[in-house]
Amino acid sequence: MAQISLKTIHDTTQAALMAHGADAFPAAEVARAVAAAESVGNKICGLYYVESYCQQLRSGRVKGGVTPAVNTPRPAVVQVDAGFGFAQPAFAYGLPVALDAARQSGVATLAVCHAHTCTSLGYFTEQIARAGFIGLGFTNASPIVAAPGGKTRVIGTNPIAFSVPDGAGGIAMQFDQSTTTVALGKITMAKAAGQSIPEGWALDADGKPTTDPDAAIKGSLISTGGYKGWGFGLMAEILAAGLTSSVLSRDVKPLKAPDGPPHDLGQFYLIIDPSASGDFTAKVAALSDAVAQDDGARMPGQGKAKSDPVEVEDAVWAQIEALANT
Repeated sequence: MAQISLKTIHDTTQAALMAHGADAFPAAEVARAVAAAESVGNKICGLYYVESYCQQLRSGRVKGGVTPAVNTPRPAVVQVDAGFGFAQPAFAYGLPVALDAARQSGVATLAVCHAHTCTSLGYFTEQIARAGFIGLGFTNASPIVAAPGGKTRVIGTNPIAFSVPDGAGGIAMQFDQSTTTVALGKITMAKAAGQSIPEGWALDADGKPTTDPDAAIKGSLISTGGYKGWGFGLMAEILAAGLTSSVLSRDVKPLKAPDGPPHDLGQFYLIIDPSASGDFTAKVAALSDAVAQDDGARMPGQGKAKSDPVEVEDAVWAQIEALANT
């Protein structure tokens, strides 16, 4: 294992993306997200994706030189056309406009349209919360989930993220989770490592439980809580595709495939200004105290410390350096 600083991860990732066709700003925004994921041990959303980013820049599956276009068709409705580029720079363009709209109206929506995968949805809702607003986010992904009782894959893992400010520039609560029992990345990582997966994560192509990650990828993942998680996945699908004019999960090709059509995914955020409620911060603090009265209990997201430097597998870091020096 190598010990790598977050700055080095950011700079090397940015260099790798630029070497494969990305402009400086989108490369920097994606690199910032990669470093943030690595800082909290979120390997699936960190350096794990950089090789595919570079391959897709070269093939044109993701556009590295587009300028996101911000549109406000209504005072509290903000839309950003990512132009089949990365989600991170599109969000960066739209966030200040959406925050200002929420200050004026109390609530605003931010739709990121026609984007590449955003990878870590909580990375974006956390930025909303650190600005003092409640952030609720949704996105969809390539199809890997069948309806309960079915076998045909209809929706993706379709994550939902929720971040709450603490009134002092920090986070009182945050969760970022797929609407399936486990994220697809954990299954692909298990396959790459030659490991089995626990029963209850997935079904094979015949709709039978499996512990084989390859069979799971060819089959479907199980929604969290069965019908309940399926409902949340559908909600994310409707908001992320229906309100962004982006594609349904069923039409998205595998996210890490080096070539093919653009992801054309949508991300949809609801931004709420809690200042309209005079005691919001006090209520959240009281709730946090109530949760923490039992040893080991805490609000979601609390106690997640960021590391710098972080451990990176030698082979992974060698690959990132090679991509940067291409």
